[in-house]
Amino acid sequence: MTLALRIDFVSDVACPWCAIGLSSLQRALENVGGLVQAQIVMHPFELNPDMGPEGEAIVDYIGRKYGRTPEQIAESQAMIRERGAGVGFSFGPRTRVYNTFDAHRLLFWAGVEGEQLPLKMALLQAYHSDGKDPSKHDVLVDAARSVGLDADRARDVLESGRYADEVRAEEQQYLGMGIQAVPAIIFNRKYLVSGGQPVEVFEQAIRKIAAQG
Repeated sequence: MTLALRIDFVSDVACPWCAIGLSSLQRALENVGGLVQAQIVMHPFELNPDMGPEGEAIVDYIGRKYGRTPEQIAESQAMIRERGAGVGFSFGPRTRVYNTFDAHRLLFWAGVEGEQLPLKMALLQAYHSDGKDPSKHDVLVDAARSVGLDADRARDVLESGRYADEVRAEEQQYLGMGIQAVPAIIFNRKYLVSGGQPVEVFEQAIRKIAAQG
């Protein structure tokens, strides 16, 4: 018997561990085969909600926020590239951090349209692999177009400011639940797995939930 599995994935486009975690999760779901019928729902979390439109150099941003040296940042990015490669996600030379609020608005709309997961992957690739600025509307519209969404409607969503209230409400909801770091992955609204975990961790969690029925 196949178990219906809802997966709420709280994350930010700017978060490299979210790219790793989502890629790992999808591989875990492939590994369990027909054991579950999964529905992945994306939810917004902004690591840098006050970031200006010009963005900020990653070295300056991480150094200021986490107190890391350029050498430590380089080591961390090398580890992230290695972890990404292990789950099929390619990290390119990311040099700046940007505001992601409009990306979250577009993702909310994509959820209404039934294309949220493909758009999320396209946005993660645009930023982390290709080094594009996910605060620019042209970048967001191109990502929407690449997964079969209507480009004109996507641009209208962005330029109209639509779904801003819904995104802020969801952000507050998950902050209120105690989510302080991402990715945060919630299975069937009960079981939380935090971080960009390896494939086997997600697979073990899914099999345990399926065994419990």
